Amino acid sequence: MFRKIISGLVCLAAVASAFASCGKDASGTYTNNTGSSTTAATTAPTTQPATAENVDIANFTAPQKGDTIVEMKIKDYGTVKFRLFPEYADKGVENFVELAKSGYYNGLKFHRVINDFMIQGGDPNGIGTGGESIWGGKFDGGTDPHLIHVAGALAYANSGSTATDGSQFYVVTGTKYTDEDFESLAQRNYTFSDNAKKIYKEVGGAPWLDGSYTVFGQVIDGLDVIFKVQNVSVDAQSAMPYKDVIMESVNVGEYDGSDIRWYIEDYDDFDPEEIKNSTGRENLTVANFTAPKEGEKIVSMKIKGYDNEIKIKLFPEYAEQGVENFVTLAERGYYDGLTFHRVIKDFMIQGGDPNGDGTGGESIYEKGFDGGTDPHLIHAAGAVAYANSGTTASNGSQFYIVTGTVLSDDELKDYKSKGYDFTDNEAEIYSTYGGTPWLDGGYTVFGQVFDGLDVVFKIQETETESNNKPAEDVIIEKITVTDYDGGDVRWSIKDYK
Repeated sequence: MFRKIISGLVCLAAVASAFASCGKDASGTYTNNTGSSTTAATTAPTTQPATAENVDIANFTAPQKGDTIVEMKIKDYGTVKFRLFPEYADKGVENFVELAKSGYYNGLKFHRVINDFMIQGGDPNGIGTGGESIWGGKFDGGTDPHLIHVAGALAYANSGSTATDGSQFYVVTGTKYTDEDFESLAQRNYTFSDNAKKIYKEVGGAPWLDGSYTVFGQVIDGLDVIFKVQNVSVDAQSAMPYKDVIMESVNVGEYDGSDIRWYIEDYDDFDPEEIKNSTGRENLTVANFTAPKEGEKIVSMKIKGYDNEIKIKLFPEYAEQGVENFVTLAERGYYDGLTFHRVIKDFMIQGGDPNGDGTGGESIYEKGFDGGTDPHLIHAAGAVAYANSGTTASNGSQFYIVTGTVLSDDELKDYKSKGYDFTDNEAEIYSTYGGTPWLDGGYTVFGQVFDGLDVVFKIQETETESNNKPAEDVIIEKITVTDYDGGDVRWSIKDYK
């Protein structure tokens, strides 16, 4: 199992959220959501000794009646109870307890979730960039060999050392380890005591984190909730759940002597296979193909050399800033005379750069803007979305129109085997109209072509040079913003005879 995990580790530095995210550029168009890996540093922690003292592991020592515990209610999932260890992590416990008492965590979400690894939350920004301690900044929670990263361990995320602990934390899920796995770790200069190895083989966890992060608590009930959360569907690039996983409340109480369930095997009603076979996502209605209403604002795009215009329905209800930006730029004449500078058959056509080479463009705002994503809008054929340089926070003027391909049932299954989840509604759209599903969750979709899709599909047949730039310029003569007059709607390329 460890070798399987190591093969996917491509981020070698821990950043603001402790687990850095790396995107893989698959198309050369912009950072493409075709796959990524997110994890902690893969080199041995500098704080870990050459030989590990064989101390007793305290994670699974029961609390005494009256001891302080924390109860975390996760919306739609259930309640998780944590035992705390002030004797080994006094500052870490004090910080978490006082933040919880102040209501700091209430309403925050788990912004990063990685199956068979951990779930991470506690950032008021919701993206892994923020949070602070009760002391107004960061603090050094240190480490203690009595507490390790077994399944259910509660620890602080950091940005390179325990001296940067703040409010962000994670709960470990991990996997069980074998002697062979520990041999692989040893080759990378990781060392573990016999007691730690024994527990990791029995219970599982994430042992390579030991010595680099402050462990300060352990789940005593509700571990099944944590394991359910780790199986939610997430964006492949950022590991952020498509549907928010929210901490409704984090309260401080006292242990009343109730039953303790340390291990996932203690939860009789927990079926890991059933959970893994579910997307964990609500089967929302896909809005791409909802017809515009008469009088509704639409965009018409005239391409030089083509008779038909490309007409685009806009979705301000799901992409307010994205629509406002595009409409305002169009009304200013910003796009008139620009080209589609990158064209990739069975993928997309991309334009909106005044430099004409993919290096320029700006929004109506002072800087690039974050248009976000909304699960009601997906990358079906004809979808219009903003290109970006790694996140939706870098949206500008550049946009693309999807062509893609129609996916068969086998192709959908293949995508799922690679970690992409589809709701039933999404699968129906991609198998009927086609598209580029691997882009979902990484780019701001704000419109859909409802007439002139044949023009888009003809443009994608344009002869291109080595950098996917058309050999002859494909020029946007003019983009106009008008009111929909009730004309024909033709969503599918099959509608164009």
